[in-house]
Amino acid sequence: MAVTGWTVLLVALGAVPLVVTGDPRVLPAWLLLVVVLVAVDLALAASPRLVRATRELPGAVRLGESVEARLRLVHGGRRRLRGVVRDAWEPSAGATATRRRVSLRPGGGVVLSTVLVPFRRGVRRADSVTIRSLGPLRLAARQASLALPGDLTVLPRFSSRRHLPSRLARLRELDGRTSVQVRGQGTEFDSLREYVRGDDVRSLDWRATARRGDLVVRTWRPERDRRVVVVVDSGRTSAARVGDEPRLDTAFEAALLLGALASRAGDHVDLVVTDRRVRGRVQGASGQALLSAMVEVMAPVDPELVETDWSLVPGLVRGVTTQRSLVVLATPAESPGAVRGLLAALPQLTRRHLVVVAAVTDPTVDEAALGRGDSTTVYRAAAAERARLDRARVAAAVRQLGADVVTGSPADLPPALADHYLALKAAGRL
Repeated sequence: MAVTGWTVLLVALGAVPLVVTGDPRVLPAWLLLVVVLVAVDLALAASPRLVRATRELPGAVRLGESVEARLRLVHGGRRRLRGVVRDAWEPSAGATATRRRVSLRPGGGVVLSTVLVPFRRGVRRADSVTIRSLGPLRLAARQASLALPGDLTVLPRFSSRRHLPSRLARLRELDGRTSVQVRGQGTEFDSLREYVRGDDVRSLDWRATARRGDLVVRTWRPERDRRVVVVVDSGRTSAARVGDEPRLDTAFEAALLLGALASRAGDHVDLVVTDRRVRGRVQGASGQALLSAMVEVMAPVDPELVETDWSLVPGLVRGVTTQRSLVVLATPAESPGAVRGLLAALPQLTRRHLVVVAAVTDPTVDEAALGRGDSTTVYRAAAAERARLDRARVAAAVRQLGADVVTGSPADLPPALADHYLALKAAGRL
């Protein structure tokens, strides 16, 4: 049961006859009248429990995009239902309007559409539907909550996709240069061209030479089935927010861009999300299926407030591949105390693999280091400078153990990691 503002107003109006007559017995009589009217109104209100509700939800939506969720109501009672329906979505689902007025005739139905604009990745849930049925006098309402759970999977934003076309163009240029430079029996046939002095005579294609009357050699593509293993740290340090998103989301952005680029380059890409346990894994997928599998694995993962067990990572990588691979560790690397486990595990990885540590940095720290206005900003600048020195010490320690370091702000880290991958390709290290 719920009372409306009209009931409150009606009770307040009881002061008028009390003041006019001056008889204190008027007030109890007035309140009794209000109670009777409320009881009659409740008796005449349609039962909200006779309404059947069903949901129509899309399977998934990318973070920041909008989607329409539909709620279908069918009234099974014998009285017209007039009232309000509230669809209980959690706040991070970004529902634009959760309360709607309805008027349902007996046996009738209605479809209510709610636009959702989620602002957090993961599984956004709706718990129940609350229906408030008003009586004809609109003094009171019968109310019931119908259990109607619903889930909407919010996928990573992948805003770094805009960097992919330019990196693919550079990859094609790189493939063209390396195809010409590879001599002799390479790994993958590319094309035929005329012989120039200095070419390996073993590359001569005698059949094509006979057809054209000039010496023709074969060109070969570099090996295209390298492995790229991306390990994303989902421990407590990845929960810290940089700007309006946790560091884990930036790591996912970098992993998606690198996965899309490496897959187009013909490399095998595997993903492991871990802290003290494996939170998600993608293996054996390629092309568009790779990106779909990656975003589906990433979507429900939230940072765990536990210390990441880096001693498990070498074994996880061995479980993926035993051949020399590019291993990318996407983890915050700023505090010397927080990266001890990482530094202890790096020698096992760098002995066999090419390792890159990708770490997001907070641009506000660099901005704070420039402050000199007053004592407060000077102290803040000193703290920021100390943080920058710690970050440099960690990067130096990682490089000393044989790994590369790529850092950048949330907007800069994904393209920086893609550029580093292309640089490794151009240098022949991958």
